[in-house]
Amino acid sequence: MDLRHLRYFLCVAEEMHFGRAARRLGISQPPLSQQIRALEEELGVRLFERTSRRVTLTDVGRLFAPEARAALDRADRAMHVARQAQSGEIGRLAIGFTASGPFVPRVARALYAFRQSRPGVELALREESRDEQIDALERHRLDIGIIRGFDPPALPDGLVALTLAEEEMLLAIREDHPFASRDDALDIADLDGEAMVFYNAVNGAGFNEHFFALCSQAGFAPNIVQEAGSLATLLGLVAAGFGATVLAHSLTRLHVDTLVYRQLTPPVMSRLWLIHRTEASPTTLAFRRTILDPG
Repeated sequence: MDLRHLRYFLCVAEEMHFGRAARRLGISQPPLSQQIRALEEELGVRLFERTSRRVTLTDVGRLFAPEARAALDRADRAMHVARQAQSGEIGRLAIGFTASGPFVPRVARALYAFRQSRPGVELALREESRDEQIDALERHRLDIGIIRGFDPPALPDGLVALTLAEEEMLLAIREDHPFASRDDALDIADLDGEAMVFYNAVNGAGFNEHFFALCSQAGFAPNIVQEAGSLATLLGLVAAGFGATVLAHSLTRLHVDTLVYRQLTPPVMSRLWLIHRTEASPTTLAFRRTILDPG
């Protein structure tokens, strides 16, 4: 059934006059009469009683009118939903992120702005390692990943990466550590022999290798005494005096009473990357626009 036929029928039912209905619809009267007859033939019923003086609805027409109006309302609603989905105003968005991701101002602002501007999008947020995020993107369990690394991540076909932020890595130590009293930046070589606490291989993917390479260039291998599987554990071990660690500057916003931070020289810089599928969903593209907005 053509939705146009329903609109024509309702207009005639409201005007009870083919001429006035035709003028309101912006068409001539003969085509309107033909369309109403076509609708009646399709339904196998008479919707109007027509005389030379008046037009009235039949009993069938009176019962059909509210159903026709409801059908048009549902069709209009369906078109509205489709347009909202296409513009990323409704739907679902699954975002993965590293532990430091939400502490980066650009990420935090984007999450807040996106929730405010698109309340119809269901957000699912998960903390996962770099490799877990890449795998989840390939399997369509995530729409967006936020990962940390020094170089562009090696991604499988169908995934792309964009730089979100670059920030300095700092040495985190207890306030009673000998380095805590120094005001100058620490050279990487100063860490030779120092007890260090690092993420385990899975959670430290990318950073561990890069930092180990810097130590190798300085002529030593780092002394890793403990490994941590989470940010809370990492900070707890350093606060408990197990050793020093290296953290992104954004994580210094986490106040731990017994920890202090010192710069390294030459500066150790880390990047935050946004990754998503090449064929991105409307909600993915909407979030990408939000997080890349310089304002």
